[in-house]
Amino acid sequence: MLGAIAGDVIGSVYEHRPIKTKHFPLFQQGSRFTDDTVLTIAVAEAILADKGYLETIKDYARRYPNAGYGGHFWQWAHSDQLEPYNSWGNGSAMRVSPVGFAYDSTDLVLEEARRSASVTHNHPEGIKGAQATALAVYLARGEVPKDKIRDRLQEHFGYDMERLVDQIRPGYSFDVSCQGSVPEALISFLDSHDYEDAIRNAISLGGDSDTLACIAGGVAGAFYDGLPAHIEEQTRQRLPDEFLEVIDNFNHKFSIPTN
Repeated sequence: MLGAIAGDVIGSVYEHRPIKTKHFPLFQQGSRFTDDTVLTIAVAEAILADKGYLETIKDYARRYPNAGYGGHFWQWAHSDQLEPYNSWGNGSAMRVSPVGFAYDSTDLVLEEARRSASVTHNHPEGIKGAQATALAVYLARGEVPKDKIRDRLQEHFGYDMERLVDQIRPGYSFDVSCQGSVPEALISFLDSHDYEDAIRNAISLGGDSDTLACIAGGVAGAFYDGLPAHIEEQTRQRLPDEFLEVIDNFNHKFSIPTN
């Protein structure tokens, strides 16, 4: 989960000024957590405390109202509405990494990913994006080889996973849809050689940088057994204490490696 959050923090400064290079400083003065982190923490707390996804997500969104949410989500979170709004956006995928760590079978991971997504993102593409991301995390932490992960994602979800980052980058642009960003984020992990490289791949695509890096980082953190110490330290410094408490409790409960 911290791998996803670090990706969000690193990508935050490039969300509205996209870059097409892997050569950039990982942390800057403006590097901060965004809605990706807030809602990832919400999903983790819902799992830890056996709370409903809907009420926990709304609670966190209201407590951190200025984290950069999409317009439809912000309206939903601050209303009395309990029904989802049929979103196909990548918000369902950016927050789902805790599901991939917490459950121990493919069926459970896919079902919980569906449940976590469908409180807002009940469109088939919104659910598929969350399920693909959670399944990738689950397979990655289970030490499944990358070629097998690639095959499973392509076969189960129909995504084109045969591309490489260098092939995607030239023509890629900002895209908040699951179908237009989740495969690219997952390829950023598959086409990497370590955690940092996965994050640099994702941001270098020049799209929705914080969310691409959040999705890629969640899977990379699982596959590479955690984050480099300097990245974890810099990320933790930028998080409030209550986020750190949820992360540490989650890592302890589910035996997730940390530095």
